[in-house]
Amino acid sequence: MLTQGSSPGFDSTEFRKALGSFATGVTIITTRTADGTPLGMTVSSFNSVSLEPPLVLWSLANSSLSLPAFRAADYWIVHVLGIDQESLSGRFAKRGEDKFAGLEHDDGVGSAPLLRGCSARFQCRTAFQYEGGDHVIFVGEVLAFDREDHAPLVFHGGRYAHATRRDAPGIQPRSAHLEGSFGEDFLGYLLGRSHFQFFAQMQPLLAREALSDEAFHVLSTLTLKPQLPQTELATATAGIATDGGQAGIRALLASGHARHCEEIGDEPCYALTDTGKACALRLVAAAKNIERELLARLGPGEAPVLKSLLNRLIGAIDPAAAQLWERGAA
Repeated sequence: MLTQGSSPGFDSTEFRKALGSFATGVTIITTRTADGTPLGMTVSSFNSVSLEPPLVLWSLANSSLSLPAFRAADYWIVHVLGIDQESLSGRFAKRGEDKFAGLEHDDGVGSAPLLRGCSARFQCRTAFQYEGGDHVIFVGEVLAFDREDHAPLVFHGGRYAHATRRDAPGIQPRSAHLEGSFGEDFLGYLLGRSHFQFFAQMQPLLAREALSDEAFHVLSTLTLKPQLPQTELATATAGIATDGGQAGIRALLASGHARHCEEIGDEPCYALTDTGKACALRLVAAAKNIERELLARLGPGEAPVLKSLLNRLIGAIDPAAAQLWERGAA
């Protein structure tokens, strides 16, 4: 449905949602007030203006309490946030807090606070200020800048999002000679092969601990909670073990890695022994090292994107697994 901006019934809420369809980066703009107090706020209205001379712009609402300080400031700094700086964005989006408390930073141009770990930073001198409806548009001349090869934090549709590089142009999966065959872009193939290759590196570790695959999955599950009832064990191992984890738990009980604990209701309950906890810690450390080496082969910032999408996939096809993690965290 087309909504006319000049219509008396113009819906500003829907207009905001429509604008949210445009994905933007997330920035923090910092400056210092006349009395030297550091000031900063999260802004998504940043954009480039010109290469020669180097100019950028951003806008601030007329209702903002920070507007007088930025109007008076000669210098300010734009920080383009990386994918791992969502918490920093949230900190500077809040009102009424000392946003710089305990935050390490340097002094940039005009002594404006220069935050660390960003994808890019633009140190600017105010060039122009324009009235723009219910906002003021600030145009700055870039005096200095720097950048790091970090994936950016993205905002879309009113929430944070991920951005990652696509495959190089022209690289396409091979097609099978039989029409309708499974291809290299088939989700089952991608998940299955990556799972197999990852756990192939785990097999020597499991052999050293004398653990079967089933016992390892049950051992990992028992790390979620101090005590785990049989129903939750079965839920956690669904799709991994066909018997509700019974073969795995029997093996762990026999090896002294797990023990029976007080029943919850009328169902059996299990827990790790000290031997099992020590084994789990060794395996976790080794698995994390394998994970770190594998993810290092991806591009910067792509690991969080991959994990986020896999978590969404699991939530879509196996909601009970997500509920188990939530209960375990509690």
